[in-house]
Amino acid sequence: MKILHFLLAFLVVFLLPVPGFTAGIGNPISCARNRGVCIPIGCLPGMKQIGTCGLPGTKCCRKK
Repeated sequence: MKILHFLLAFLVVFLLPVPGFTAGIGNPISCARNRGVCIPIGCLPGMKQIGTCGLPGTKCCRKK
């Protein structure tokens, strides 16, 4: 039984997304999870692009 708890803890730790990894942002939900906002044309000054929001030309931006 202890081995099952260990395996469960192991899977939880290694299957959780890493907060700083943003290469997989491609929809509004993942953008919001990474503290970003979807902007139709481009990122505003003081923001950086961290991905896209799935629609053509829509960028996911976050404060620098």
